[in-house]
Amino acid sequence: MSPRIAPPKSKSGPGPNLTLEKLHHPALVCGVDEAGRGPWAGPVCAAAVILKSRAVPKGVDDSKKLTAQARERLEGEIKSKAVAWAVAFATVEEIAELNILHATGLAMHRAVAALEPAAEFALVDGNYRFKLPCPIRTVVGGDALSASIAAASILAKVARDRLMREMDEIHPGYGFASHKGYGAPVHISALKTLGPSPIHRLAWAPVRAVLAGEAVVTGDLFDD
Repeated sequence: MSPRIAPPKSKSGPGPNLTLEKLHHPALVCGVDEAGRGPWAGPVCAAAVILKSRAVPKGVDDSKKLTAQARERLEGEIKSKAVAWAVAFATVEEIAELNILHATGLAMHRAVAALEPAAEFALVDGNYRFKLPCPIRTVVGGDALSASIAAASILAKVARDRLMREMDEIHPGYGFASHKGYGAPVHISALKTLGPSPIHRLAWAPVRAVLAGEAVVTGDLFDD
């Protein structure tokens, strides 16, 4: 019997890397991701990041896999080491006018357009082909594959969480600092007691249900 030969180990190790980015070399490739599509309140945020091939911060990964402390640490490293980065928002009013999908595209467009130097190609998390200032490739599960997308997911998540903590001071009582606008029980209770704030997404079915006194199932409301 012939001996079994183990496959070679990946030099890049586990986690996202720059394999997809290198397919488009020498173009400047940015990763694009969003945070805040699912919450009942607050804006949606998007980020775009162009990483240096030899300066990817250690530990960059899908933001949902990281602790808040790790995300905040990596935010500073990404911003200091990246070729370019940008963060942008689409407001609650724009979400209501455009719907959440197109508002997300608007935030992504703003983030990519703000990059300096400009991106020549974009890797976008997900499967929807948003119209951006440069050609794009969609990548399902991209924040677990592409280091640039993972970096963008971290910047978007940290920026939005920071904003929601500020909103907690402006609109106290809802618990925005803890749940960031998602459908937590404390959020449901506050909506019933206080009514909606100016940053609630009033078109959201769960928000309408709470305000109408109907039962709301809170499962699957925390993943973004």
